[in-house]
Amino acid sequence: MKSFNVLIGGKLVEAESGKTFPVYNPATGEEIARVPLCDKSDVDKAAEAARKAFPVWSKKTQSERTNIMLEIAGTLKERIKEMAELETLDHGFPISASENVVQTSFRIFEYAAQCARTLMSEVIPLQNNFHVYMRREPIGVTALITPWNVPLNSVAKKVAYSIAVGNTCVVKPPSVDCLTSLKFAEILQTSGLPPGTVNIITGPGSTVGDYLVSHPGIKMISFTGSSESGKKIMSAVGGSIKRVQLELGGKNPFIVLEDADIDAAVGTGVPGVFFNSGQVCGAPGRFYVHEKIYEQFVEKFVAGMKKVVVGDPADRKTQMGPMACAEHRDTVGNYIHYGLKEGARLIWQGDKIASPPLNKGYFVAPAVFCDVKQDMKIAREEIFGPVAVILKFSCTEEVIEQANDSKYGLCASIWTRETAKGIRIAGEIQAGSVWVNSTPSPAAEVPWGGFKESGIGKEYSLIGFEDVTQKKVIGVNLS
Repeated sequence: MKSFNVLIGGKLVEAESGKTFPVYNPATGEEIARVPLCDKSDVDKAAEAARKAFPVWSKKTQSERTNIMLEIAGTLKERIKEMAELETLDHGFPISASENVVQTSFRIFEYAAQCARTLMSEVIPLQNNFHVYMRREPIGVTALITPWNVPLNSVAKKVAYSIAVGNTCVVKPPSVDCLTSLKFAEILQTSGLPPGTVNIITGPGSTVGDYLVSHPGIKMISFTGSSESGKKIMSAVGGSIKRVQLELGGKNPFIVLEDADIDAAVGTGVPGVFFNSGQVCGAPGRFYVHEKIYEQFVEKFVAGMKKVVVGDPADRKTQMGPMACAEHRDTVGNYIHYGLKEGARLIWQGDKIASPPLNKGYFVAPAVFCDVKQDMKIAREEIFGPVAVILKFSCTEEVIEQANDSKYGLCASIWTRETAKGIRIAGEIQAGSVWVNSTPSPAAEVPWGGFKESGIGKEYSLIGFEDVTQKKVIGVNLS
């Protein structure tokens, strides 16, 4: 069994208490590693290390920062196989998906490093005898709290955007599946980063996370996770006026109009349900299908779900692995129970997980509910699992109203052969990202972030630098 260390002040160390906690393989339930159980004293050390590193890192030229980051991206690229295998072991991603995640991670690092060089100050025309301009500056020490659904990608993204413009950071990866984050720490430790630029510590959100959020040395918080946790962070920082960036939950409408290409919609909707075992904030949360094609859509959708291969994530034939942890497996199972209790029709559910060897892991059989009503729990709350929820609608006005009848507003998709109609409806949907005849997918070049309880701010693209920089106006009287 392997042990891992955290990264504080440029050194790989144990928790100050010497305590550790176990990490489990979600496909087997077996303990595979132990990681440091950090506490408040470790947060203090990490925050202080980041504070000391800030004047060193922020005063480097943008070219120097970019070059160091590109070296880190290159090392990550060289270790795709190792990192992907660890992600599969620790999180349960099918191996082919893990490889894609690692590739996306180093590409995001490259993108952020290169784009930071394009950020320019803006000259403000005022009067002929004044030179006024606005420039971007780093905020200081940032706290980056990442989710368990896409571990490495989430850490790489937040670190890249934070440090590219001169910030330093303290990262708290999830306790559930933090091994690739700690392996990434080993890569950072041997890079050209000044000691303390990036610190990575592990421990419970209830202690390490909460203390990190309230720590006086932290100037900005970037968090990805549930809306409930996001609200707690907003409440905790209310008295300190810290900068906050939140990427939270979603219950995303997938709207299939009467004239849609049903095969294309099903061909995209099915993978949207089972990819990463449904543990994706941008996954289709509610399928709204026009009544005239409802039965045909449901029939084809179930046929597509029946072809999904659930199994050992290390097997390249596997398309869907386990849930990330036993607790969430039970949560998703409870939602299936709620659906049945409220009268939704469970038209299909896979049945292979009760047999060896899948019965030892945290697997959930993918499921499809139809005849779902708007007020049902499974239609309103984020399930975050491989459960399709299909509702029926009769007209465009009705489906727009139902799609917007949600506390969430992360993303949506609209399926129609009439592009103009799709664009018109997209303008009416209350979501941060709406795609026509496709599903929204985060990409380095495209801003990502939601409305309402789905978050504050945007990640990715040049806009992703908005939340991790502060703007200063400088004016000079030339007369």
